[in-house]
Amino acid sequence: MTSFAGKLLEWYSTHARDMPWRVPPHAHARGKRAAPYHVWLSEVMLQQTQVATVRDYYLKFIRKWPSIEDLAKSDEDDVLKAWAGLGYYSRARNLKKCANVVTAEHNGEFPRTADSLKKLPGIGDYTAASIAAIAFDQPVAVIDGNVERVMARHERIDELFPAAKSIVRGLLATLLDPEKPGEFAQAMMDLGATICTPKRPACGICPLNAECKSAFQVDVETFPRKKPKTEKPERKGAAYVIENQAGEIFLCKRGSTGLLAGMTQVPTTNWNSRSDGKTDSLAAPVSAKWRRMPDIRHTFTHFHLDLVVWHARSEQAPAMDGWWCPIDRLSDEALPTVMRKVLASALA
Repeated sequence: MTSFAGKLLEWYSTHARDMPWRVPPHAHARGKRAAPYHVWLSEVMLQQTQVATVRDYYLKFIRKWPSIEDLAKSDEDDVLKAWAGLGYYSRARNLKKCANVVTAEHNGEFPRTADSLKKLPGIGDYTAASIAAIAFDQPVAVIDGNVERVMARHERIDELFPAAKSIVRGLLATLLDPEKPGEFAQAMMDLGATICTPKRPACGICPLNAECKSAFQVDVETFPRKKPKTEKPERKGAAYVIENQAGEIFLCKRGSTGLLAGMTQVPTTNWNSRSDGKTDSLAAPVSAKWRRMPDIRHTFTHFHLDLVVWHARSEQAPAMDGWWCPIDRLSDEALPTVMRKVLASALA
């Protein structure tokens, strides 16, 4: 074991974050390992999403679908409903696809190597490495944003990311503990999340500060080096909330491809990441006395969206496939965050 790994794992043994999908260090020392299904589910959820947000979603999924076989038997609409609010909805659709493949083609057992795992739907380099290391103790480098930051600062890597990721991968191959690759990976993530943070890193209590080339330096926050972010374009459109006398809202489903594919929404104009949609009440799907509500803004990965929110009371359903949903049942629908904002504005 390298000095780097030894200090890191000693720190992790007493400072590991408590997460419902993890096996704590003391249990790992007794030979217990995290279930591949749990590792996979949590890692997919954690992509682009904060740990605090993921906890409740993860527990809800595990209660509803305790095994990958249960998830494979589920309806995709139910998965999207359970996922609603987490964003990046292709992840949810790929969860279902992956569960189907693992159940049908692998007898419900995840492959044990990173290369084999990457052949499954929705599993890329990072997730494959995480499952292989944490669930199967495969000695592979697991690299997320936290790990990049720790290594970029520790070695003062001047090359720009993401190109510099190959340098990090090579370094980790020489530093990780081949006997405890899963714990090493989780320790690196925890160090970056709690000590080697983007702003004001706590170098004074870092277990690796003696060898770190950036510890206590005034420029420590400038690592990792990245290209300046480009400005996101701004798009606009309108959303139409139709409420009937029974206190129900008209909902419809987005198309099966593209942004927010398969998710539930209220009728909207044809905005997307490349073009604006109409914003006035003349574009509404039914004739009614429309009232303008507070606009909402939502930020997607590649653009900002400003929506004009219109509300009307009407018994007329638009000429499109859809359904009426009681207001007190809206939380059961597969509504993405942008639509939750629209409804909150209209129904306030």
